[in-house]
Amino acid sequence: MIARLSRKKKIVAVALLAAILLAIGRIYFPTPIPHVELPPEKLWHIGTFPITNTMISAWLTILVLGVIFYLGTRKMQMVPRGLQNVLEAIVETIANFCDNVAGPEYGRKFFPVVATIFLFVIANAWLSLFPGFMSIGFWHEVDGHTVFAPLFRGANTDVNVPLAISLVSFVFVEYWGVKAHGMRRYMRKFFNMQKLMAGTGQIFRGKVKSGLGQLFTGFIEAFVGIIELISEIVRIVSFTFRLFGNMTAGEILIFSMLFLIPWVAALPFYGLELFVGFVQALIFCGLTLVFLVMAVAPHEEH
Repeated sequence: MIARLSRKKKIVAVALLAAILLAIGRIYFPTPIPHVELPPEKLWHIGTFPITNTMISAWLTILVLGVIFYLGTRKMQMVPRGLQNVLEAIVETIANFCDNVAGPEYGRKFFPVVATIFLFVIANAWLSLFPGFMSIGFWHEVDGHTVFAPLFRGANTDVNVPLAISLVSFVFVEYWGVKAHGMRRYMRKFFNMQKLMAGTGQIFRGKVKSGLGQLFTGFIEAFVGIIELISEIVRIVSFTFRLFGNMTAGEILIFSMLFLIPWVAALPFYGLELFVGFVQALIFCGLTLVFLVMAVAPHEEH
């Protein structure tokens, strides 16, 4: 009975201590009221070219990835250890993923694009969880109001960054489609007018019945081609707003939880965002790989 009481007293004491620390933190280390700004904050200008905080974060991501891979590969050994072992495991996992989906012929050809997209997206997502993001910055006046502009903000929360990655994915998909089939044959997937023109010619030659059949089939194939073209363009939009929406929502969630329940209570949401960042990177590179495979596949299989 005494042991139980002492245990309960310990729990109460810890809870009271946490409440006191929380109150002290509220007074001396106040969390700023969450202020959501979808456009990135412009910090400086080089001539007429604006430098935003998401742009600085993207440069930081590139720098961090470059330094990590430099440190892991500057003294490579036959039996990898430490950082080299970790990097080789990551590269081998992505390479095997590409081989399993695209096959040995195209897997290694698609690997640089898929790996770059995965590493850049996940590094952007995870770096934005480090202390300093959205908390280190400048106060400045805007229309008579004092506004805080963070120096670092998650690059994935700027719609321009997911859009740029989506355009890279789109360009490489179309490039490999043209390279695998040739320009004329690949474009036939979108503009297939052969049966439509053949049916029209047969009607003019008096073969009305067979011409109408060809004409009907030609209309269907032309319509399917237009739908295919629209779907290719819509991929850019879906890629962009899937990544932008999830990353922005996660940032708002963490910022709001830090304001409502500071410090330790917000840690589970950091774990959630680590998982979401991995999933978004995997989805982005995985869909890019699937679309690359579809682009190089024969049109009959496609």
